Formats: sequence, structure tokens, C-alpha cells
Amino acid sequence: MSNFLVKRVLMMLVTLWIIVTLTFSLMHAIPGNPFASESDQLPEQILANLRAKYHLDEPLPVQYVLYLKNLVMLDLGPSIKSDSRGVNDMIADGFGASAWLGAQAIVIALILGITFGIIAALNRNKPLDYIAMALAVLGVAVPSFIMAPLLINFFAIKLTIFPVATWGTWMHTVLPSLALAFGPVAVITRYMRASMIEVMNQNYIRTAEAKGIPTFLIVIRHGIRNAILPVVTFLGPLIASLITGTFVVEKIFAIPGIGKYFVDGIFNRDYPVILGTTIFYSAILIVTIFLIDIAYTLIDPRIKLTNKER
Repeated sequence: MSNFLVKRVLMMLVTLWIIVTLTFSLMHAIPGNPFASESDQLPEQILANLRAKYHLDEPLPVQYVLYLKNLVMLDLGPSIKSDSRGVNDMIADGFGASAWLGAQAIVIALILGITFGIIAALNRNKPLDYIAMALAVLGVAVPSFIMAPLLINFFAIKLTIFPVATWGTWMHTVLPSLALAFGPVAVITRYMRASMIEVMNQNYIRTAEAKGIPTFLIVIRHGIRNAILPVVTFLGPLIASLITGTFVVEKIFAIPGIGKYFVDGIFNRDYPVILGTTIFYSAILIVTIFLIDIAYTLIDPRIKLTNKER
């Protein structure tokens, strides 16, 4: 187990370093600079001082090494467009809202997706199955940034049940959570349906049915646990993407999450903000996938972490 953990941690660090390197290279390969909009308004000496302050006048290899040194100290650097705040502060301020919103979306997606998938599998080629699959296709076809204004128009403007946007009470979280959960519900429904159909055709399920055990108990005791592994695989990137904020949805609902800072950073060419939010998202994604691998062994004891135990 210790060897497995050491190898995985090293792989995670190497993966994160590759992401940092690629993001840094691609970001600086794009034409322009953070001070392009001020170049016609500020004297050249002031622009030179600003570039020197953020080491933008240094060669790219030097900038890269300086950034890695700060990153090792868990310092994501200052925001170029906001002198009073660092990237660490922005992430700390925005992560709470993004995580709360993402957690709600994950719960909604799991409850609805698993339920619809089971109903579709148990009613294969019947009306309920067709309805569930139609909703799944719709969920995949309609992205969250399209679903968000539709929900606002119907539930906030026409029915006035929920507030249009901003952040405050739990009522403000309902519509963005539904918008974020709509696509994952569709994917989980499809995964759960296909896996449940396969599980319900296994011999041990047929044996349980022959013993007269009610279908409900068979599904609860045996079906879900064996059919949920594909859903658990999907949870890794899903959790990471939702709890770190879906950028466009947060922007639509004016939610003060990480997504807002990331979008603003792209528009402003704020290099530290772009790098910092990308690294933060990647780190959560890598850690989440690692935890999902461990969760496999808890769900299915036949799955082992190390090759020696296989």
C-alpha cells in the first residue's frame, strides 16, 4: 500500500507539473499582454515599471522558474489587474460559493440520474424507458449555459418562484444548481441504465428472483452496488468541475465563485489568475480521481489497488 501511495503521489505531482508547463507556454504564446489596453493611455516608462514589477520584462524561461519557485511555496502570485488582492485570496473567496453550488448539483445529479437509470433499466423498451432516454438525450444536447437562461426565464421571470441571479440565501442556489446538474443527470442516467441492465441479467440476480425476493430488495441489496461503478468513474471529473465552478453558469447568475475570476482573468489577460485557477482546478481533479480509485475498493472488494493483490 505504501509503494502504491508513493507512486501515485509522484504521478500526481508530475501530472500537475506538465499541466503548469503547458498552460504557461500556451498562455504566453497568445499574442498580446495584460497591459495592451493601457498602452495608449500610459507613458512608456510607467508601462516598463509595471512589466518589471510582474517580471514580464524577463525572458520566458526566467518567468517560468520564478513561477515554479513561488508555486512550491503555494503562492500563486498577485493579480495583475487587482493590486490589492492575490490569486490565493481570490480562490479562497470564491471557492466557498463554487463548492456549495457544486455540491448541490452533484447531489441532484446523483439522485435523479441513478433513479432514472434504474427505472429505465427495469422498464426496458417500455414507455418509462423511452421517456428517461429522451430526457437523457435532451440533457446531453442542451448545455448548461443554454439551460441557465431558460430556467431564469421560466422560474424567475414568469413564475417568480426563485430570484433571477446574485448570491444570498439558498433560494439563489436552486436555479444554478439545476442548470449545472442537467447535463450530469443525463450522463448518469445512461450509464446507470446500461450497467443495471447488465447486472439484472446476471445469474445471482436470477437466483434471487427464483427465491421469491422482491425486485425492490434485489435492486437495493445487489443491483445498485454492482451497477454503480461506471457512475463512480464519471464522478471524478464531475466533482472536480462542479465544486470548482462552472465558469459560464456562475457568470450568468452573477455568483461570486472561482468561475468569475477565471473568466475575468481571460478577458484581462491576467496571467497569474489564469494559471492559478487552472492549477487549482487541475489539483482538485487529480486528487478526486485518486480518491475515486480508492472508492472502487470499498464498493467492489474484488478490485485491488496493487498488482500483487490481484
